Amino acid sequence: MSETGGILTALGGVGLFLLGMTMLTEGMQVLAGPSLRRLLRRFTRTPLRGVAAGAVVTAALQSSSAVTVMVIGFVGAGLLSFAQGLGVVFGANIGTTLTGWLVASLGFRLDLDMLALPLVFLGGMMRLFGGARVRHGGGALAGFALLFLGLGLMQAGMAGLGEVVTPERFPGDTALGRAQLVGIGAVVTMVTQSSSAGVATALVALDAGAIGFGQAAVMVIGMNIGTTSTALLATLGGTVAARQTGLAHLLFNLLTGGLAFVLLIPFAPLAEAWIAEGGRDAARLLLVVFHTAFNIVGVVVILIALVPFMALVRALLRERREALTARLDARLLVQPGAAVDAAGATVDDIARHMHGLLIARLSPSGPAKGDSARLRQAMRALEETRGFVGKISMASQSGPVRARYAEILHVLDHLARLGYRIAQEERATTLQRAPRLARLAGITRTGLIRGLSETGARQADWFGRWQEIVRARERRLRDALLADAGQGADTPEAALGQMDAARWLHRVNYHVWRIWLHLYRIERSRGDRADIAPMPAREEAREDVRAD
Repeated sequence: MSETGGILTALGGVGLFLLGMTMLTEGMQVLAGPSLRRLLRRFTRTPLRGVAAGAVVTAALQSSSAVTVMVIGFVGAGLLSFAQGLGVVFGANIGTTLTGWLVASLGFRLDLDMLALPLVFLGGMMRLFGGARVRHGGGALAGFALLFLGLGLMQAGMAGLGEVVTPERFPGDTALGRAQLVGIGAVVTMVTQSSSAGVATALVALDAGAIGFGQAAVMVIGMNIGTTSTALLATLGGTVAARQTGLAHLLFNLLTGGLAFVLLIPFAPLAEAWIAEGGRDAARLLLVVFHTAFNIVGVVVILIALVPFMALVRALLRERREALTARLDARLLVQPGAAVDAAGATVDDIARHMHGLLIARLSPSGPAKGDSARLRQAMRALEETRGFVGKISMASQSGPVRARYAEILHVLDHLARLGYRIAQEERATTLQRAPRLARLAGITRTGLIRGLSETGARQADWFGRWQEIVRARERRLRDALLADAGQGADTPEAALGQMDAARWLHRVNYHVWRIWLHLYRIERSRGDRADIAPMPAREEAREDVRAD
């Protein structure tokens, strides 16, 4: 094979390997679907569990970049906290090393062409003639087979370049040489957008004798660092928490790269001795062992120093007070499920913001300075959220996502009506003038404060019961006011004004109850449970009539 033919063959092999990685990742992402979201939310309560979840998910998807970008989106949408997201990102670095183990253990020891070609045929048939899940499964199967066909082409191309590409043509084992090798590895990963493809290329070059073990190890360190480029691009224009996650990923990989160089000092001489005895098989195995080992060491060290590490990231990228709609990233619209989750987290933030305004409005001392500006901020946030929600496409979405979307619409409706009532300052003023109304306002305020200490179903139930209590007291107060007016103890105008203020109290309590009820249903449906159905509009209308 000529030199040009060898180069073209090797490049074609890299392209085929990348195509296989893309098909495998996309197919597995679709097949995992809601299960992947549930796994990440359920098993990331501690950093160590997050590491395990990140490693498992990345090993399944065969793409640390895809997992990292997904996690950044979850953090930006408020589904994962910054600390939870870090655990998954750390674990992704370990999970991505599985590709190297597959290539080293199967790609060189077995002649997989005879097996890979039938798998490509089978995957193609599944993709053409199967149902939705079968098509994606066929794509993943064909992608897996293409990995090894691409690897075979890379080997064939590199064999044709054996006399041209030699270790002497690569930078040597000096400080400058290592820096150049790290740069080569990082550039390879940034260009291919896959550290797995880079590691496979290094394994092929090592097996062909084009580079030595030390050179391959340093290039793999660079590839580990280069994989952060995709995540950093994904954070542009995102929330502070998302940008902090991307920065933490970069700092972690830089730290891991430094630890890898320290680990290479004792590892390299031992590896050379084992390679002298075991030959190419030992060289390939030791390279993937080194790749996995320095990533595990990096995770262990960072978990030990997690608190100061998080403090460093927050100090480098300070979290300024964000707008209520900071999670509404237009880029999420291409993933309706993530966009719905972002909208759900946003209406939760607006609800808490407006709940605080209502508590302040009912304070005996009256509204605080700046409350009007905060209310205008909330109303602008509501308008922006409604615009964002209106752009989300619900076509072909699962039942739980549709249910969550419908609940968000209910929350937006009640928040708008609650905001309208909070803006009616004359009602709040009337409450403080009449002793009986002031007592009812105090009872209402106590219930609103107490309800914030509850969570989930208990919170929704509390506000529901409190709304009934306020409603019953409002009716008794109205009867008393009518009786007083009938006996001439009060003017009709004063009685009607106080009745209107009491009814205002009942109505705001009603909206608070419905808001927290729908927020609870949103949280339940995030588990993608099939038994969560949208609340019928007729039921909501019936409650409106009962409240009146």
